[in-house]
Amino acid sequence: MDRRTIDARFSKVNLNMTHFIHRLVVVLACCSLMACASITPRGTGDLALIIERASGHVTLASTSTGQPYARIGGLGDLSHASAVYSRDGRYAYVFGRDGGLNKIDMLAGKLVHRVIQSGNAIGGSISQDGRLVVVQNYKPGGIKAFDAETLELLSEVPATYGEGQFSKVVGLADAPGNKFAYALFEAGEIRVSDFSNPRQPVTTHYPAGNQPYDGLITPDGRHYLAGLFGEDGVALLDLWQPEKGSRKILENYGRGEEKLPVFKMPHLRGWSVAQGKAYLPAIGRHEVLVVDVATWKEVGRIPVRGQPVFVMARPDGRQIWVNFAFPDYGKVDVIDTLSGQVAHRIEPGKGILHMEFTPRGEQVWLSARDDHKILIYNTETLAPIGKIEADAPSGIFFSSRAHRIGF
Repeated sequence: MDRRTIDARFSKVNLNMTHFIHRLVVVLACCSLMACASITPRGTGDLALIIERASGHVTLASTSTGQPYARIGGLGDLSHASAVYSRDGRYAYVFGRDGGLNKIDMLAGKLVHRVIQSGNAIGGSISQDGRLVVVQNYKPGGIKAFDAETLELLSEVPATYGEGQFSKVVGLADAPGNKFAYALFEAGEIRVSDFSNPRQPVTTHYPAGNQPYDGLITPDGRHYLAGLFGEDGVALLDLWQPEKGSRKILENYGRGEEKLPVFKMPHLRGWSVAQGKAYLPAIGRHEVLVVDVATWKEVGRIPVRGQPVFVMARPDGRQIWVNFAFPDYGKVDVIDTLSGQVAHRIEPGKGILHMEFTPRGEQVWLSARDDHKILIYNTETLAPIGKIEADAPSGIFFSSRAHRIGF
């Protein structure tokens, strides 16, 4: 066999091998596409996380379909649990009462990381840039900052006051500039911690009043408010002008001289701002207070059927939905902000603990703990349009919270 024949045969073999490799690549690519096609793509803008407080589970659902798609266990004590979201809505951080910090992948529907960071925690928040998750603690008190990606502990700010005493931290809220505002119950203070340097936060103290029990930040991030349990009134700190210190507003807000029994303290994060007015649950009274947010003066009171717990505005501000403490926690009143009166009264289920509006307000989801269901209502017709089975559900947290200050 001459050299020319040998070269021709090798050339043919090489050509065949090239064709084989090319076809193999195409086949593998097709298989990959087929595998990808079998996975339903999902965005993160319409997801819901439902706390099942009795069993240590959460259920994940779509607010577009009203259907669950995953249930996750092993999250510890969720008796007073809350959740915040990463900037892209991909991950939810669930704060357990047992001090657990849980990171959940909302797309994969699984728990990806869990740390026990204290003996008794009461919620948390996420920084403006999304890089820090901060947890507030009852025991031993103080706040802790974690890397949002790895849950590595970066720094801790103790809640010490007086002669080595420790205070419970309440009302933690994220503020612009990677700052966090919170209140110290026993110390009677509002504190603001600046985490511009996550490993060396700088904290400023402001006297607040007697026993601040909860706090919230206004939707624009300007004002931090702390409700006072030990006296009537609310402490207000202007975060645009913090050097002026906190001041007391709504001095008649509280139980008053009569010291009415309080069956459940209202949640300040359940306050609402709509049409230039704030709607607040009156402590121990069957009323919703209306406050002008320009002056922080009370401008009205709306009678309702029980002691309000959450007073929540539909996103367009036209409706305010109100749920109640025991024994009226099977009722919900709907206030029309145009008339300033209760326009509708419904009794959707037993033990209504929490409410959450879809981002554009066409639906509201209600947790009916004692019925073991999430109830979905059309906010325009007030008709029930769906339900989701859940084990003693409490908090409902939509991924749209990822883009809101203070949530």
